Amino acid sequence: MTMSAVLQTRQHFDVTPFDAPLGAEVVGLDLSLPLDAEDFNRLHRAHLAHHVLVFREQHITPAQQAAFSRRWGPLQIHVLRQFQLPSQPEVLVVSNIRENGQPIGLGDAGHFWHSDLSYKDKPSLGSMLHAQELPATGGDTLFANQHTAWERLPGYLQRAVRHAKAEHSYLARYADLQKKNPWRPNLTQAQIDEVKPVVQPVVRTHPETGRLALFVSEHFTTKIVGMSDDESRALLAELFDHSTRAEHVYRHRWQPHDMVFWDNRSVMHLAAGCPDDQRRKLYRTTIEGDAPY
Repeated sequence: MTMSAVLQTRQHFDVTPFDAPLGAEVVGLDLSLPLDAEDFNRLHRAHLAHHVLVFREQHITPAQQAAFSRRWGPLQIHVLRQFQLPSQPEVLVVSNIRENGQPIGLGDAGHFWHSDLSYKDKPSLGSMLHAQELPATGGDTLFANQHTAWERLPGYLQRAVRHAKAEHSYLARYADLQKKNPWRPNLTQAQIDEVKPVVQPVVRTHPETGRLALFVSEHFTTKIVGMSDDESRALLAELFDHSTRAEHVYRHRWQPHDMVFWDNRSVMHLAAGCPDDQRRKLYRTTIEGDAPY
């Protein structure tokens, strides 16, 4: 078979929605093989429709994960470069494992509800997480649909935030995380400069579907612009509580070699945590998006 024939080979796969407020399983797709344009477009439509896609039993290399991720857009490099995969710098190691007394990855990633890189001028379009080692208990990831969160927000809150803006900062909870996890590194001045606070709309428009979504999180959102500190804290507390209610949430229970791809423009996520003595390691790639509006 010629290389051109390999590139044109179609894969037969199904997209099966979960019985949940979001999410679907992609059945029969092998991400180690190149996707032709028609298959990619079908996958793109499924991602927009379901916001979280789960690919089971994906035996792919970090290079193949990066290559598949790059089909969706440029890749973003996390500010904590010490947790890059040395052989593939676009891949962030998410892990609680220590070797020679040092962490090999970001062990507390997802400790608070958030949308990846909302603290950047161009936040993430989406992220992919590929399971390498999983704990026997715990380790789930929760995803909250921010389109339904907006649609079900009481009218008085919709009116209060429809055109509001809020500040997002990577440093908002960094000191709190360091207290819980002393291994979390101090940032250099260059790293601090790289993650200066940005102002984002509280309600963003999805650039591909036009749907509105809440775009604030307990991890990175520090205040609503133009409000007093007390007013801002009270309003944000209401939004945080509403946006992560069970009616908006899909809970992903990881299986070996799962690849999960979520849309950061549509969802927030949270790591449920696992016992410290159980090894957990996943590889994350992050795709750059557009400036929110």
